[in-house]
Amino acid sequence: MDIIFGYFGALFIGLIIGLLGGGGSILTVPLLVYLLAYNPVVATAYSLFVVGTSSLVGAAQKFKHGNVDIKTGLAFSFPSFIAVYLSRRFLVPSIPYEVFSINNFVFTKDMLIMVFFAIIMLIASISMIKKRKKNLKDLQEKQPYYKTFIQGLAIGIITGLIGAGGGFLYVPALVLWANLPMKKAVGTSLVIVSFNSLIGFTGDMQTLQIDWKFLGIFTALTILGVLLGGRLSNRIPNQTLKKGFGYLILLMSFYILLKELYH
Repeated sequence: MDIIFGYFGALFIGLIIGLLGGGGSILTVPLLVYLLAYNPVVATAYSLFVVGTSSLVGAAQKFKHGNVDIKTGLAFSFPSFIAVYLSRRFLVPSIPYEVFSINNFVFTKDMLIMVFFAIIMLIASISMIKKRKKNLKDLQEKQPYYKTFIQGLAIGIITGLIGAGGGFLYVPALVLWANLPMKKAVGTSLVIVSFNSLIGFTGDMQTLQIDWKFLGIFTALTILGVLLGGRLSNRIPNQTLKKGFGYLILLMSFYILLKELYH
């Protein structure tokens, strides 16, 4: 029965990605860990594949409407996909099972991944709920590329650790660095996310046993959701949906923290 709910969850994640142009992928890891009982390392790996594939479909939709800057996306993704790949290939496998212990409390590798994931969810939820009073473009001049390179590395490491796309981090960076309008920044971020996630997943293919049958069905349902969400996106107010989803992510982040630290 859990697997059926899991597949419905995949469809829901795709719908959110299609409606918002991103963001829904942040639910993939909690769904795989808490509903389908996957280990967090495996869950973050599977999430990268799901996120990468569905983002590729989303990017194709945005490209049709002229909302993707391929050149900027490829330039920005270079430092990020290096960081994602190295994180999945070397950093994640090197984290010890027992990170630290205090009396009878043992803080494990799985807990570290999920707590860090919850913190990123918390940041993402705030960015979705908070209404921007100014366009990001007005806040800062175009920054030099070396800063963007460092920024790309940092976002890539975060993406590699939590298995989420990181679109909520890439979009502001694209607006600030490349002076892209918001719609084009969202579309371009999907290109970056798809490259980073799929390349990062290749690092996991060398260290994990992949259940391709499950992953294929889960990903196909997510893509179906993306396509359906894309069709519905013009009928539902984006800002209202984004704010509501932000509150859902906020609640999920607190749930994960409580579950991991007080179980």
